Amino acid sequence: MQIYEELKRRGLIAQVTDEESIKEMVNNGKATFYIGFDCTADSLTAGHFMALTLMKRLQEAGNKPIALIGGGTTMIGDPSGKSDMRKMLTIEDINHNAECFKKQMEKFIDFSDGKALLVNNADWLLDLNYIELLREVGACFSVNNMLRAECYKQRMERGLTFLEFNYMIMQSYDFYHMFKEYNCNMEFGGDDQWSNMLGGTELIRRKLGKDAHAMTITLLTDSQGMKMGKTAGNAVWLDPNKTSPFDFFQYWRNVGDADVIKCLKMLTFLPIEEIEKMESWEGSELNKAKEILAFELTKLVHGEEEATKSLESARAVFSVGSSENMPTTEVSEEDLFNGKIDAIAILVKAGLVATRSEGRRAIEQGGVTINEEKVTDIKLAFTLDEIAAKDFIIKRGKKNFRKIVVK
Repeated sequence: MQIYEELKRRGLIAQVTDEESIKEMVNNGKATFYIGFDCTADSLTAGHFMALTLMKRLQEAGNKPIALIGGGTTMIGDPSGKSDMRKMLTIEDINHNAECFKKQMEKFIDFSDGKALLVNNADWLLDLNYIELLREVGACFSVNNMLRAECYKQRMERGLTFLEFNYMIMQSYDFYHMFKEYNCNMEFGGDDQWSNMLGGTELIRRKLGKDAHAMTITLLTDSQGMKMGKTAGNAVWLDPNKTSPFDFFQYWRNVGDADVIKCLKMLTFLPIEEIEKMESWEGSELNKAKEILAFELTKLVHGEEEATKSLESARAVFSVGSSENMPTTEVSEEDLFNGKIDAIAILVKAGLVATRSEGRRAIEQGGVTINEEKVTDIKLAFTLDEIAAKDFIIKRGKKNFRKIVVK
């Protein structure tokens, strides 16, 4: 089975501009394609997985990836899928985030010997002259068409700034620039990016002529039901200092029953035939599929050793109740108030909730236990001696837990 057919079989392709041409190029290793990553944080998240694994799949099939770091576009902010304007970052913040992205991408993409490129659109966008840009590309964009784009329609009621309105032009210019400079003939992105991506292909056609073959493909993403990368109000990061390998494993181990096969197809490199056999699995077999998913993705990001440790820890906790390898959170005198730390503060400290108000709701709804005893009093508090006296295990729900130890 060739790569394009495999992408479709895995449920990755949403819509394309010229399927026959794209299929021919991708299957024969002729595509030089790019995917953009705006630098809004100092780590990639689980939500970037689809793009990273796609780049790896296509590169292994002989195609050339370009990872575009959005040092320039991050200064504007993409309104796609956003209800409010994105927080503005400094150039220093953006540059730092870009460096962090590079290190994480190298786990998926082989940049050696020109097999892939990593470029930053700040290198060309920040030097553009506003008047020259308007004269060069302004006439290629219809305001009427732009306002019909889904990414802008979603923001019209709350207010769309002129700054954000320019994002489509900047993303389109990226494709135009890379088509000329790097022979980049294809752009991949999420389905919520479709209007922006079409803007790029249209700009290339209008500026360079109808023989300039530029194509776009969009992937199934969050807007089609794959809500990835968020748990307990926090992002699931690829950086082990922000999300531990065990927590990363647990996130994927806890995906919904309806999503596990979808995630296996889209995100792992297991043979598609092997995954399709799991589609009939139910009950304990479905839990096994979740375990396989968590192991495979943790191995991709953190290595096989960490994936194995996480798997063994999870099995020990759920099978025999052992706390030996359970993830821990330290508390100390600094965390005390009037000599004690309350259960809500422990939940927050352990990362099981994002805020005290969320912790209070979790207790009121009966979702918190300490040493297998349900917590009913939101004012319940402990001294350090009480915590240190024996294993102190706090759980939120059935699958999110921490062993609390005294520092």
